[in-house]
Amino acid sequence: MIRIVIAEDQRMVLGALGSLLNLEDDMEVVGMANNGQEAISLVKELQPDICMMDIEMPLKTGLEAAEELKKTDCKVIILTTFARTGYFQRALKAGVKGYLLKDSPSDELADSIRSVMSGKRVYAPELMDDLYADENPLTDRELEVLELVADGKNTKEIADELRIKTGTVRNYISTILDKLEVKNRIEAITQLKEKGWFK
Repeated sequence: MIRIVIAEDQRMVLGALGSLLNLEDDMEVVGMANNGQEAISLVKELQPDICMMDIEMPLKTGLEAAEELKKTDCKVIILTTFARTGYFQRALKAGVKGYLLKDSPSDELADSIRSVMSGKRVYAPELMDDLYADENPLTDRELEVLELVADGKNTKEIADELRIKTGTVRNYISTILDKLEVKNRIEAITQLKEKGWFK
């Protein structure tokens, strides 16, 4: 029997997923969580084979939870509406065994769980295509600067926090705008959010 914990902040979706998987002869949903923090606690307590979770949840996102669960024996499958390359890249780094989209047919879900249990990795095909087409062009430092801009910090505050000169911050921002081919900081932040490139 494949023992499963599901984490999903939309209660109706959570209930539907639980009912759907419990219909399978070889699967049992042993726990349900409404956020990433609960998912981590349930996995540690119940030690399921699979933890299937959404990404955008309160307290801890599915990706943060997956990063914490990397050291456990539980295999993590992300089930989300977001086909974002940045999210997918983070999920791969967190060692998730599956990344599926919610608009996939329901029978594929059970098959994907069985595939992951047999040692395979299962990723939505459209993400694999995007992964090679769309890489984040920013360096870690440029990303750090843009995240501080997104937090509402001005040039001087960013310079103080990163212990660099204000001129250097301006250079970084100018480079970021060039690389992303956008006109201003707002467009840059929007693009990074849409692609899921923020950490």
